[in-house]
Amino acid sequence: MPEFLSTILEALASPGWRIWVGGLLCLGGGIFTVIAAVGVLRFPDFYTRMHAASVSDTLAAMSLFCGMALMASEFGSPTFFVIFKLFMIGLFMFLTSPVSTHAIGNAAFTAGLHPLTGRYDELHESDEQEGDAS
Repeated sequence: MPEFLSTILEALASPGWRIWVGGLLCLGGGIFTVIAAVGVLRFPDFYTRMHAASVSDTLAAMSLFCGMALMASEFGSPTFFVIFKLFMIGLFMFLTSPVSTHAIGNAAFTAGLHPLTGRYDELHESDEQEGDAS
């Protein structure tokens, strides 16, 4: 068993895996950002668009920051300060993004913008009927 643990510790200490895992996390963050953009363009009303943007934004940012921290530990000498800064920026975004999204949604609801309710196909049919009537 100690040989197995020493093998795992040697693999973790080797520098090559951090680049690959960090690159995959950054790639995943980019993919989540594209998914958020598609959600913002395709969803029918303000609240669903806001939900798509905020959830994907937080997930993409955390993925990107973790990937950058792993890749920063590979390059350069002041890695502690770089990783600390990335952690603090990620913590700030993790705490403020949901709060700001809630504040925007609350302000929109207070201003009188109500969410669409019902099935999407029923809402789409009622929009077509309103367009035919006018």
